[in-house]
Amino acid sequence: MTAFLSAVGRASLAFLARIGRVTLFIFAVLRAMVTPPFYLRDVVKTIWSAGYLSLPLIGLTTLFAGGALALQIFDGGARFSASEVMPQIVAIGMVRELGPVLVGLMISARVTSSFAAEIATMRVSEQIDALKTLSTDAMQYLIAPRVLGTTLIAPVLVAVGDIIGIMGGYLIATTRLGFNPASYLQNTVDFLEPLDIISSLVKGGVFGLIAALMGCYFGMNAGRGAAGVGQATKSAVVAASILILGANFILTEAFFSK
Repeated sequence: MTAFLSAVGRASLAFLARIGRVTLFIFAVLRAMVTPPFYLRDVVKTIWSAGYLSLPLIGLTTLFAGGALALQIFDGGARFSASEVMPQIVAIGMVRELGPVLVGLMISARVTSSFAAEIATMRVSEQIDALKTLSTDAMQYLIAPRVLGTTLIAPVLVAVGDIIGIMGGYLIATTRLGFNPASYLQNTVDFLEPLDIISSLVKGGVFGLIAALMGCYFGMNAGRGAAGVGQATKSAVVAASILILGANFILTEAFFSK
């Protein structure tokens, strides 16, 4: 029993210590984001690489998800003679939940892994130590532009993903399920409310922030050697994905709890 309690205690203390380190890292990043010098060129570079270059992946993911959602809702609604509400459910499902979560997970898969691998490699090759010798703050030069750029572009990616996902449902509904194109679009526009769109964009910003922070944190704390780079990348993606799903629940509860 004593050994078991000791093991639980060590695990709990290690978990709390990890939370403390992540919290201190977040505060350090936020301070670096508002403290000069500002590397705006690196922010724009991050927006390009994390945003524009992610559009094909996000577009294909949300397009297929919207089409599959339309098929599933039409089939399920037909059992209750309610298949005509499929356009409204696809719209609210994509905008409120599926769009932001899918985009967040795709950002986690592509951007978080990239940040973790890049920064971990720089740490292993002692490039970050070289920055210190040049009196350059790694937080301001490496971390803040990546976090800021990803946070700014993520809501745009979510908006694009929502639109493409709805269009995926539209294509399936009008080409295979016999829906009138004009009626489908009108039902979609009439059913969505401003709060649905606002919540989707807010989720995008939060998910982008989480994805960038986890990639940078695990990259900065990577172990030595190639194994350390691989472990940092894997841990960053796993942590970002779990936190995005948890944040999605919290934000959904905050926006839509009665």
